[in-house]
Amino acid sequence: MKEAVQKENSMGTQRISRLILMTGIPLMVSLFINSLYNFVDSMFVSRISEEALTALSLAAPIQLLVSALGLGNAVGLNAVISRALGRRDQGEVRKAADGAIFIALCSWVVIAVMCVLFVKPYFRWQSGGNQVIAEYGIDYLTVCMLFSFGQMGQWVFDRFVIASGRSGLFLFTLSAASVTNLILDPIFIFGWFGFPRMETLGAAIATVVGQIVGMIAGIVINRRWNQEIPFGFTFRPHMGSVITILKVGLPSTLVQVLTSFVGILMNSILLGFSATAVAVYGICVRIYNICTVGVHGINNGLIPVVAYNYGAGKKDRIVDGVKWAMVYGVLFYLAFFAVLELAPAMVLRIFDASEFMLQIGIPALRILALSWLLAIPGLVLSAGFQGLSMGMSSMVITMTRQAVLPLGFTMILRVFGNLDILWTGFLAAELAGIPLAVVLWKKRLAKIGRG
Repeated sequence: MKEAVQKENSMGTQRISRLILMTGIPLMVSLFINSLYNFVDSMFVSRISEEALTALSLAAPIQLLVSALGLGNAVGLNAVISRALGRRDQGEVRKAADGAIFIALCSWVVIAVMCVLFVKPYFRWQSGGNQVIAEYGIDYLTVCMLFSFGQMGQWVFDRFVIASGRSGLFLFTLSAASVTNLILDPIFIFGWFGFPRMETLGAAIATVVGQIVGMIAGIVINRRWNQEIPFGFTFRPHMGSVITILKVGLPSTLVQVLTSFVGILMNSILLGFSATAVAVYGICVRIYNICTVGVHGINNGLIPVVAYNYGAGKKDRIVDGVKWAMVYGVLFYLAFFAVLELAPAMVLRIFDASEFMLQIGIPALRILALSWLLAIPGLVLSAGFQGLSMGMSSMVITMTRQAVLPLGFTMILRVFGNLDILWTGFLAAELAGIPLAVVLWKKRLAKIGRG
């Protein structure tokens, strides 16, 4: 009990510049390992064929749709539990934890039904009549969706340790999942050690096995070393807690869902240029996930810091937390930014890029790398709103810069018939989204009383 109180006190009293790093760096490392899931899948699959790589690119928006359910649950429980810890309400903590597990189970059921109904029709539509691409994609996505209970569970148990300020434990749960995937990927894809060569099906099996291992690790670690958040498995959770989690997290889910549909539409637009353009876009998404782990790690660490100090009524610490998150986010991205601008061909060759893919991918990567730098203010302020349980404001910022503006600019710029011009739509979207995020944040801060 004494240890739990000390953790609570550190969230409310530790120097903010240090606290953001303490909570963010373990998450950053973990997110880096986690982002290797799809990155390594794509890297290995690119050695099969460009059709297989394109299939994974087409699967990416649906995987985003799947993760949207887990993300919404995670965002909601993170904010609710952290706020309850700030108020020292142990009963509310238990109700929220049980409710989050129940939501995760329901999410898996929904995903499985979606898989049975929509995966085959989706790939028949998106593959442009290429049966090879469709078969690769159906094999991959069917396994990922039907066995997504590991992913849904992992979202929950990872967030338990994050919400309590024990971000270092998150490293172990996520590492267990990612290392398992990294080991199994080449074995199942290429048929090493006597296993049959399964190609994209093998990549999917490696992914879901890793997620299940991560979920089991999360359960064990929380039971043994994070007793500050008690939890159980019940089909009759406290519905008030379930509704509160959904209320906070639903906007994030809706944003991810909309972003998924934007990805589907983007793939349709790019397919009008070539299947290689779709593969390039998929590669860029994987590269983005790797290069922005610093920003997203800091942001995930920022959410419980903001939530705790909001519950404790400490406005100044909230403001300082957002400022330091901005600074750290930029600093951690700069090295990646330099590599993407100076050596894009080297990065693309990791995916066995052909000359045609390099011709398309080099300008795309340089333009998108700049847009990712401009995205940092919106990402940080969106996380700040999540910590304040202002899910709607976070949704407006994210939806604007990730969905509405990119799609709008892309639809306009496609008329030029030039891919290089098309990519600038993402750059324009981030530039236009910054003022909106700043105005909304200042407006909200003005309503928070000083602690």
